[in-house]
Amino acid sequence: MSTRWPEWAKNAGPDRRSVTAMHATHVSGITIRPLRNGDAATVVALFDRLGEGARASRFCGAKPRLTDAELDQLSRVDGNRHVLVAYVGGDARPAGIARLVRDGRSAEIALSVADELRGRGLGTVLLETLAADARAAGITSFVATVCGDNPSMLAILRRLSASLDIRWQRGEREIVVPLGA
Repeated sequence: MSTRWPEWAKNAGPDRRSVTAMHATHVSGITIRPLRNGDAATVVALFDRLGEGARASRFCGAKPRLTDAELDQLSRVDGNRHVLVAYVGGDARPAGIARLVRDGRSAEIALSVADELRGRGLGTVLLETLAADARAAGITSFVATVCGDNPSMLAILRRLSASLDIRWQRGEREIVVPLGA
């Protein structure tokens, strides 16, 4: 899937163009495609599939709805932001979203999977695909902020790398995941 990451995105500069060529791939019955810049409807559709616990885990607290500013940020795709959306079995609703925000050779990542599809490997497939795209763009590590105890996210991150650097900061874990070649 690395062909979806445009050449200009390999630089950490302030280029704000969006990806115009959309490519999808199919992995284990899952269709994965990049989010279109500004596609707030897809972000909201997945958010609506998250239960209260999943929202609290993802946003580090209660989150009954997204603000306009949050929605704008979460649906932005440009030279520093790359977002993948997963669909399962012909369902038109998004099943999961994985995003990264580049900071030099590192990238902050986040992942959300619809409640009814958790535990089926969807998050792993999304993050492995995101990691492949990141490596192709010259990114060497992911940084994830995990709220409190989130064993499923830790398990997914351990599948990406056996050597995680985990630090606690005010009830949150900051996890650095090296991306080997």
